Formats: sequence, C-alpha cells, structure tokens
Amino acid sequence: MASSSLSQIASSSTLTTNPRRSNFTLRNPNPLLRLPTRVRPSSYSIHALRFSSTPITPQESPPKLPRTFLRLAASVVLFLDEDSNVKETEDEELKTAFENWKSKTYALTVPLRIVSLQGSIPQSWVKDFMRAQGRRLKLQTNFYGSLEGIFSQLSIPLTKPKVKSTSVVAADLVSVGDSWLSYAIKKKLIVPMSGAEDQDWFKCLSDKWKVYLRRNYSGEIDPQGEIWAAPYRWGCMVIAYKKSKFQTYKLDPIEDWTDLWRPELAGRISMVNSPREVIGAVLKYMGASYNTENMNLQVAGGRTAVQQNLALLGKQVRLFDSTNFLKAFGVGDVWVAVGWSSEVLPAVKRMSNVTVIVPKSGASLWADLWAIPAASRLETNQIGGRVRGPSPLIHQWIEFCLQAARALPFKQEVIPGAPPSALESKPVELPGELLKGKPKLDTNLIAGVPPAEIVARSEFLEPLSDATLTDYEWLIASMQKPDTGFINRIQHFISSFNHNFLAKPQSKTDL
Repeated sequence: MASSSLSQIASSSTLTTNPRRSNFTLRNPNPLLRLPTRVRPSSYSIHALRFSSTPITPQESPPKLPRTFLRLAASVVLFLDEDSNVKETEDEELKTAFENWKSKTYALTVPLRIVSLQGSIPQSWVKDFMRAQGRRLKLQTNFYGSLEGIFSQLSIPLTKPKVKSTSVVAADLVSVGDSWLSYAIKKKLIVPMSGAEDQDWFKCLSDKWKVYLRRNYSGEIDPQGEIWAAPYRWGCMVIAYKKSKFQTYKLDPIEDWTDLWRPELAGRISMVNSPREVIGAVLKYMGASYNTENMNLQVAGGRTAVQQNLALLGKQVRLFDSTNFLKAFGVGDVWVAVGWSSEVLPAVKRMSNVTVIVPKSGASLWADLWAIPAASRLETNQIGGRVRGPSPLIHQWIEFCLQAARALPFKQEVIPGAPPSALESKPVELPGELLKGKPKLDTNLIAGVPPAEIVARSEFLEPLSDATLTDYEWLIASMQKPDTGFINRIQHFISSFNHNFLAKPQSKTDL
C-alpha cells in the first residue's frame, strides 16, 4: 500500500530542491527519475522525503564540485607546471648560447695595422704585443725595406684617387723619419695624435722629445702646436775608420769633425750625400749649430767662410753617396766613412779592426717615429673603416713600444739605435754575459748610446726657413767637384720637394 502511494505521488507530483541550496529544479513525470549528471544522487537523503504534496527539502550539506571541473583544474595545474619547467630550460639554453657567443673571437675583435721600416723593430715586439692584448686583437704588420718606400706610398693619394685597403695610407700607424716630419705635416699626409697629451707614454717622454714633436700646421716647432708623432728609436751620425790603417801609417785616431780636414785623409773619406749632414758637418767644424738660421750673423766669417770650408771638405771626400759609402769603406777604397749609426753599426760588425766614434763636439740626431696617415681626407670607400679614424689601439701600441722591457734589444745591439728613454738618461753598459758571443766593437757608444756629455751637445735637425734653404742651395751649387753627380742629385732633390726641407733622405740611401 505504501509502495503504491509512493508511486502515485511520484507520477503525479513534482520533486523540487531548495532553490537557495541548489541551482536546479527537477520536474519529471516519468517514473524513472533521472538526476542531472552535474549532481551526484548521493547528495540527497531518502529520509528527507515525505509523503506529501509539498516540495521535498533535502538535508543541508556543502555543495560538491562536479568531477569534470575537478579533472579540468588538475589538467591546468599540470600544464602550468610543465610550462614553467620548459621556460626554465629555455632560459638556461639561451644563457648558454649567449655565453658561447661572447667567447667567440670575432665578437669583439679590434684591428690594428702597422707599416714599419724593416729591421727598426724586433719581431718579438709583434708576438709579445699580441700575447698581451689577447685573441681579440687583429694585428697586421707590413715591413718596407726603406723609409723612402713608405713615404712615397704615403704621398701617392695626393695624385691617385683610388686607394685600396692594403695601401700605406690605410694603415693605422706608419714609420716616418723625423727629418721629413715637417714636410708630411705641411702637405697634410699625416694627422695629429688626438689626446696624446693625456697618455702615459707622452707624459714619460723627456722635455727634449716633447718640444721636438709639438708642431703647428706648417710643420714648425711650436710650444702651442699639436703632437704629430711618437718616437720609438733614435741614433746619431758617427764616424767609422779603419784602425789597422791608422796604426800602419801612424795616424792619430779620429775624435771630432775637425779631423776630416786633416791633409793626410784627403781622398780617403766617403760620406752620405745629405745636404743637411754635409753642410751640418761644416757648421760643427766651425763651432756653429746644425740648425743655424742666419750664417752671416751666427757663424764667424759668415756664409762665405762656410762656403770655403765646404769646398775644402769636398776635396777631402772621395765619395758622396748614401748607398755606396759603406761599400767603398768595406773594400778599402777609403779609410773613413761618415753616416748614420743605423747603417754604419750593423755593417762594421762584419768587419775587423774598425773603430766607430761619435764626434766629441756633438752630432746630428735622427729618430724613427710612429705617425697616423691622413686617410680621412680621401674620398673613397675602398679602405674600410679607416676613413673614420685610426684604431683605438694605437696608444696601447705606442705605450708598449716605450716600455722599459722594449729597451733590451737595443742594448743587446740586436736592433741599431736606442730607445727614446735613453736620450736624457745616463747610458748603462750591459753585463758581459748578455753580450757573450757578440763581436766586441771599439767605440765610444755605450749600449748604442753616446756618452751623456756628447748627447748634450748633439741636435735634432729642425725645419729651416726659406731664407736658410736659399743659402743651402747656393752652397751646394758652389761646390766644385770633378764628379758632378752629387751636385746634380742635390739640385734635383731640392727642386723635387719644392724647397720644403733639406735633411737626411727617408731611406738613408741615395737621393
């Protein structure tokens, strides 16, 4: 009976949940009651049903989340966790790739191209500098057999518009002889060394160097001028003579310039054919300066007296030839050779019974310098980034060349000359073991440097005024020699460079 009543109620009545507790109402006349899938049937209590026509209210209980929703939430959590792991892995891979990129040599490579005179720097400098700078340095060096070759290549862009990246003008630094520094400045072949005054290498130079290197845009020495170059070696004029010949003929040894005018040496002398050196020797013989500007006022007897002593020297010298003066000396055609230490010293070391002296009244000084070619003036796109300025490593290279450790090859006489620091410091003779096996040369040079008292009386060749150059032309033209080749070469030298300078040739060879 109760069962049939329940069935009747189920078929005729409506089952409704409390709208405040649930979000659905079920009305289903079908005897087979079907509960929604979002709610589990166990959410309801059989004890809450009453046999009445009023809605049945189930027992209050916390709402349950649907199973599908729970599964979805779990999937999201797993996905987020996996995504976080992937992100960490990707970050690690990116970091590793970045570190590998930074370690590549090409990432921060800095170029530096140097054009140098062959034999003026030791090969070990290049290797040591590369080792000091590390793998990121891209150093390229080119060596020329003469300074004349470098200077002629440096001058080509004046008339040749097409310039390649391998040309001298495209280099960051080039070797330049000090006697042509004025001409290179005046013709705008080089540019000032920007910021040189703030560099340690410049601050450590002696005052003599600082004064000599500071020039105006006309190439004249000017205390308010720019720094145009950096020295890396220097030397002087020397006199070599065959000691065996002098002993055989009981001749007094040569000590100073005045000895070149001794009658017994007539026709026994060879000399370089540089006008500044030849006339400079005459001026030193007369007690004057290499850089005399007004001969009539500064030299006893004036220009005429200079001309007379020059003519006498012309009779004493058998050969004026910068290329062959040492060859004539080597084969014995002459007994005395006058030239630059950079050429005389290496040659006489292969000879025996030779003495080399720096005249005690002083001599002319020469220097090899680093200078920056004026590449930015060229209208070309064929020389790469050089048109935008020199390498940022130029000052590091100069600083390296002037370090105290770089002086050893000069002291060991591996390279002729002396480091710039030795110009105004007392020369120190090396211990015998460092010179073991090397031929002993009879000389007053100490580790390639003249005695301090002689250096103090020596001079760099400074630019001459137009009036003084005119005097030089007159003196050269007045020389009477059977061999007119010297006069012709000098006159050609003067005219070809438009009277800008008269000094030792860049190549230290024939004009």
